[in-house]
Amino acid sequence: MPFTPALTFAFEIRAHVAETLHIGHGDGEVTEFTPITGGSVDGPLLRGKVLAGGGDWSSTRGTVCELDARYLIQAEDGAVIDIANRGFYRPEADSPDQYDGDLQVSEAGHYYRTSPVFRTDAPAHRWLTGTVFVGLARPDGDDEVVIRMYALG
Repeated sequence: MPFTPALTFAFEIRAHVAETLHIGHGDGEVTEFTPITGGSVDGPLLRGKVLAGGGDWSSTRGTVCELDARYLIQAEDGAVIDIANRGFYRPEADSPDQYDGDLQVSEAGHYYRTSPVFRTDAPAHRWLTGTVFVGLARPDGDDEVVIRMYALG
């Protein structure tokens, strides 16, 4: 019988973002930077806040946008966790709205996925550094990006 990996909901990041800054373009590519100004982290496995000062560098070629975000999370216990979150955003006409129970986790017509890596030496959060995650992302208005993080089992 084939093995199917399981995804377990870990937490949701709500990153507040400022206006995107245009960096440049060339050879069919547009490069931009979106500052991260704060936010929240909430879920059964991690709670805390997103610290201001990070950002998301994006490179768009055609309709595919490659994302490379770097920012800090501060857990409720005060521990600081570094996150490097890479992924892709692209229009996908046949992609439906997706739900986790009653909660919408992605929107129709868009492929928006991330693969985060965490770093910390805080004993209570070391599990993050040895776990593979998949992020399902969606915009929420003009100033927030929501990423629902699932641990891959």
